[in-house]
Amino acid sequence: MAFDGITVAAIVSELNRLLIDGRIFKISQPENDELLLTIKNNKEQYRLLISAGATLPLIYLTDINKPAPLTAPSFCMLLRKHINNGRIVKIYQPGLERIIHFDIEHLNEMGDLCQKTLIVELMGKHSNIIFCEDNRIIDSIKHVNFQMSSVREVLPGRKYFIPKADEKLNPLNCTQESFMKAVFQKNLPVSKALYTSLTGISPIAAEDILSISGIDSDLPANALNDSEQLHLYHIFSQYMEETVSGNFTPVIYYKNQVPKDFSAVPLTVYSDLESKTFPSISMVLEQYYAEKNAATRIKQRSADLRQIVSSALSKNYKKYDLQLKQLKDTEKRDKYRIYGELLTTYGYSAKAGDKTLRCINYYDDSEVTIPLDTELEPMENAKKYFDKYGKLKRTYEALSQIILETRQEIQHLESISAALDIATDENDLKALKEELVQYGYIRRKSGDKKSKFTNKPLHFIVNETTQIYIGKNNYQNEEVTFKIATGNDWWFHAKGIPGSHVIVKSSLDELPDSIFELAGTLAAYYSKGRQMEKVEIDYIQKKHVKKVNGSAPGFVIYHTNYSMVCAPASPDALGLISVK
Repeated sequence: MAFDGITVAAIVSELNRLLIDGRIFKISQPENDELLLTIKNNKEQYRLLISAGATLPLIYLTDINKPAPLTAPSFCMLLRKHINNGRIVKIYQPGLERIIHFDIEHLNEMGDLCQKTLIVELMGKHSNIIFCEDNRIIDSIKHVNFQMSSVREVLPGRKYFIPKADEKLNPLNCTQESFMKAVFQKNLPVSKALYTSLTGISPIAAEDILSISGIDSDLPANALNDSEQLHLYHIFSQYMEETVSGNFTPVIYYKNQVPKDFSAVPLTVYSDLESKTFPSISMVLEQYYAEKNAATRIKQRSADLRQIVSSALSKNYKKYDLQLKQLKDTEKRDKYRIYGELLTTYGYSAKAGDKTLRCINYYDDSEVTIPLDTELEPMENAKKYFDKYGKLKRTYEALSQIILETRQEIQHLESISAALDIATDENDLKALKEELVQYGYIRRKSGDKKSKFTNKPLHFIVNETTQIYIGKNNYQNEEVTFKIATGNDWWFHAKGIPGSHVIVKSSLDELPDSIFELAGTLAAYYSKGRQMEKVEIDYIQKKHVKKVNGSAPGFVIYHTNYSMVCAPASPDALGLISVK
């Protein structure tokens, strides 16, 4: 979700509750476009992180103290001079703008009480932190001159004002008449008409308002009838009333354990996603961006491995198709053998110069016409067909083994590809890289030793009688199946697709159905089919699962198994907490 006006309203509500009358104890500038204020209030200490980064403008309370440069930048020194030990008297948001004002009282050099304002603008590439007195800019963390913006200069001495964005309405005080006129006269999808007409409303908030109202967001705004327009206005008004009243429920939405979005209020458009609520919007922002950055970092760092696996798979797919085509060509071998045998039996009836020999196939009593080489005797033609048969038979036998090996290599690479999708930390990637090295897909550099890292399977304690283990890669699959599991433990795996081995260990003589369903759901989630609605799962007691000699790690065979169909769901969605 964009850092929209509703999110800013939630931040302002939280800061008013915790920081009003607090004193600014410390000011640092960890980055060129970032401030960290330490504030003491009601015997508590708070750290407020403010970032005016063009790609990720943020403001939230945090427990993390970021190191500051040895020499403070000039903007930081200016703030220390004026508002260090200042008292925060007011925190407010103009309308629903993505702007926060901090009014701060302090004593000047003469000992007189003064008030200045620190303004935080969270507007994408135009984000800034501006220090003002009586609406006059003292300085800013970013200077904006006329060449950079013809709309507004942000320079010391200039008057501060909020740039008007296409004359948008303030959603907190717009009337029914102004709302109708601004939104429903546009020939745009109604969702776009909403967020382009109203300040602080993001596209996802507009989608959510329409989802609550039951109106298709793709309908043209000027095509809605009077009752639909009035209904949408009432839903919108209720939405804004919740914002004004400070009725926020900060939440993060997850898709496949990766944070997809956050919001200050629950979003009906994400009702099908996993979600986690938090007591404060600051906690949401801090965790969301930490998790998002971690997921992005893992994805970036796995890119090279993905490329290696993808390239190897592509080559093997092409090789496999070619081998299958060659194998199909060997299907004629038995026909040539029969031709040779029939010529050995009936060749005496062929005359010199005959191009064919018609005779009865004594295997099925059908009449067959055998092409002949006119320059060869009948027995020489028979030998020629026997030679063709022998060559194709040898080719068939060799290709059958090669195809089996190619198919196993494809399955191995597909299992590594699936494990890359499951990987959540650096150790997972190191284990997969080591596997690629050992199987020759990556060359170990001269002098490099085998990587040392800790990479344990997932472990969940379901209750006092039952535990579940899940392998996240082939080596872990090998471990959970053949080292952790014992004979009567239950083993689960997605049918016919790469995925994790899931082991259920229990002290019960018979598992309840709920545990089978839980394990099957996890096996579906930790497989290549995690994006599917339903996945077929094979399950069997571990004693019936066998390792194939010489096969890649994690590859097993089993014969008599049970099956069920499960919808994939993450451990978080199932209320499971991993044992570290």
